[in-house]
Amino acid sequence: MSETKSTNIVWHEQTVSKESRAKLKGQKPAILWFTGLSGSGKSTVANALELKLQAMGAHTYLLDGDNVRHGLNKNLGFSPEDRVENIRRIGEVAKLFVDAGVIVLTAFISPYREDRDMVRKIVDAGEFIEVYVDTPLEVCEERDPKGLYKKARAGEIPNFTGISAPYEAPNAPEIVLKTANKSIEESVSQLVQHLQKGNYLA
Repeated sequence: MSETKSTNIVWHEQTVSKESRAKLKGQKPAILWFTGLSGSGKSTVANALELKLQAMGAHTYLLDGDNVRHGLNKNLGFSPEDRVENIRRIGEVAKLFVDAGVIVLTAFISPYREDRDMVRKIVDAGEFIEVYVDTPLEVCEERDPKGLYKKARAGEIPNFTGISAPYEAPNAPEIVLKTANKSIEESVSQLVQHLQKGNYLA
């Protein structure tokens, strides 16, 4: 799906640079890539973090897995091929936000290491922060906020990550969140501290 089909195209350099956009916003742009099982807390923590960052004066945007499938990726299913294309598109959109000087939060299961690494490679060093929301499958199943695990166990949802499709945990994520024994506030604090230490915030 990701092969280049366009021909006779030329990259046009822009007059305004990523650095000048970031300077105007007083921050260092980056992608905080939340990955983990369904029900692990990715969207919950990402939303809470964006609210905190906004209160601190940061320029942010949150890309959520379900929301993106209502528009940009509504023509994609959950086959391995569609999952790859889903993440490729999100990676390119996130890169545009980084170029605009924005701190972008992405909350996607993104089960394959290769796909997450693909996104890491298309931005500069330090601009991809992998956040592994490390929540045990049994905890995610107990939460089951959307009732998806119950349906997956009943065979009603094919290719469901953690049940009938694999999830490849990150080997060396920048941040690991243990939401099974940590509050949302504690997770947000851990993330903010990382951003402050890396001078991403003003």
